[in-house]
Amino acid sequence: MNNDTFKALLLEQDTEGKTLASIKQLTQSDLPDEEVLVAVDYSSLNYKDGLAVTGTGKIVLSWPLVPGIDLAGRVVESRSDAFKPGDAVVLTGWGVGERFWGGYAQLQRVKPEWLVPLPDGMTARQAMAIGTAGFTAMLCVMALEAGGVTPDQGPVVVTGAAGGVGSVAVALLARAGYQVTAVTGRESTHAYLRELGASEIISRDEMQQPSRPLEKQRWAGAVDTVGGPILARVLAEANYGATIAACGLAGGYQLPTSVMPFILRNVRLQGVDSVMCPLAQRQVAWQRLARDLPAQVLEGMIEEVALEGVPEKAAQILKGQVQGRVVVNLQG
Repeated sequence: MNNDTFKALLLEQDTEGKTLASIKQLTQSDLPDEEVLVAVDYSSLNYKDGLAVTGTGKIVLSWPLVPGIDLAGRVVESRSDAFKPGDAVVLTGWGVGERFWGGYAQLQRVKPEWLVPLPDGMTARQAMAIGTAGFTAMLCVMALEAGGVTPDQGPVVVTGAAGGVGSVAVALLARAGYQVTAVTGRESTHAYLRELGASEIISRDEMQQPSRPLEKQRWAGAVDTVGGPILARVLAEANYGATIAACGLAGGYQLPTSVMPFILRNVRLQGVDSVMCPLAQRQVAWQRLARDLPAQVLEGMIEEVALEGVPEKAAQILKGQVQGRVVVNLQG
């Protein structure tokens, strides 16, 4: 990167409304007028990024747009007292990569209130191996803890377990002593999930079968990244007093269930949102991730790509062909 131009992935629309993704050379004058200029070292690829880059769904709300809902790097300039040049920072959420320009650029200007200091001992690459997916997973684990779910109460189930959120959730829960059952539709991921700490693996097909309002009790808690019929079955199979943390809807936004699990079994369905999560909770979650997620476990989830490789990977993540976490190297 020279002093005049830098590389970015830019999304534009053609006259028919089709999304066009291309690598462009931009200048600082192209960037938004925000208070903090960050040299982006790494970003990541999440399911939402896949939707944005491919033009699937209505994720992008402003055109043209640099996508990328995550970024980690170093502050270059700051008009805010909260940050100074050289500070290591991480950003997830707040509509970045959807409404505001995001992490798929070597330089980006952002609001200071969007930034969290990078935890001590964590690198930018590790932060983006975690990214929104891992951050969401930690929020889900914290939701189970807040609901009183403890390892001695029985198995917890993680749906979409081989994806970004699921992978980190499996690793965090297993390390905390929970007996983790992983749900996946890909037999090729079984060894990977067992390495992360899953003690049992069940098929997505099994969990997609229509359920009665109440089934045999199986789960002390759950992290659901899928929604739809799978979440309905998880609820029907939840133990008395279970907490279910729901954070995704890749399997559908409708929930074909009844009030019976909530009333007759005292089940709590806790929604988990990472986009507008308050700063104080963000800081706690990032500190927990730095403490509770071993670097060697995290490294086993990572696939690294250059910025030029993002469009291909974006198409693959929507097809369920990505395992673990994709890290985007902006400075390589």
